[in-house]
Amino acid sequence: MSLSAILTEAYNFFRNHLGQLAALVMPLLLLQVGIQLWLGTELTKMNAEAPEFGASHMLAVMLLLLVFSLLIAALTLFLDIRSQGHNPGAGMVLKASVPFVPPLLLAGVFSGLAILAPVMLFAAFGPLWLVGLVLSFYLFARLAYVNFMVVVEQLSPLEAIKASFNFSGPIVLKTITVLMLYIPLSLIGGTLSNAAQAVGLPLQLLVETLAAFIGLFVNVALFRLYMVSRTPSSPAA
Repeated sequence: MSLSAILTEAYNFFRNHLGQLAALVMPLLLLQVGIQLWLGTELTKMNAEAPEFGASHMLAVMLLLLVFSLLIAALTLFLDIRSQGHNPGAGMVLKASVPFVPPLLLAGVFSGLAILAPVMLFAAFGPLWLVGLVLSFYLFARLAYVNFMVVVEQLSPLEAIKASFNFSGPIVLKTITVLMLYIPLSLIGGTLSNAAQAVGLPLQLLVETLAAFIGLFVNVALFRLYMVSRTPSSPAA
């Protein structure tokens, strides 16, 4: 299937299930964005040369990771259940998503470290940081299916990372193209957030939450690409 057809199907799915998606993820997104804004405010208050992180900051970071993992688990599970022709309620999906939070959290930490490693390593060599950035983005594309491997294939974190890397090889260019949709969406979201910030925190929270919700379209498109490229032997390849 062509990439344009995949994106069209993803758009139609996102549009047709807008209400269900909003009911499922908007509360989690509000909490996630709220924590992010609080952490951002706290960081601006700190001494840039000697920042001091307290227990409340560490707790907020851990809560943020847990909320994000639950969000991804719920979204992925919803996409998988709907692809099978079922129509689950938001409460049922959230309840079924909880067991996936620990493996998703571990998989996210491991894959995140692997993705950041090149750019951090090459940053020590001055201009070569750009090479590291390219390598990190390439690894980001190769590991973009880890969440699906954990939730849909029910693999362990390390197995999911290996399976995503193997699975994404033949479709890496399509994956990169889908992931690059984050760029215009982030630019638009950032511009709207800056405008809302001048009005006040409540509006900024709402605008950033809506921008994050729209950004989930990328996850929907990736899932569609995953489904049309999937074979029974993909995870074990």
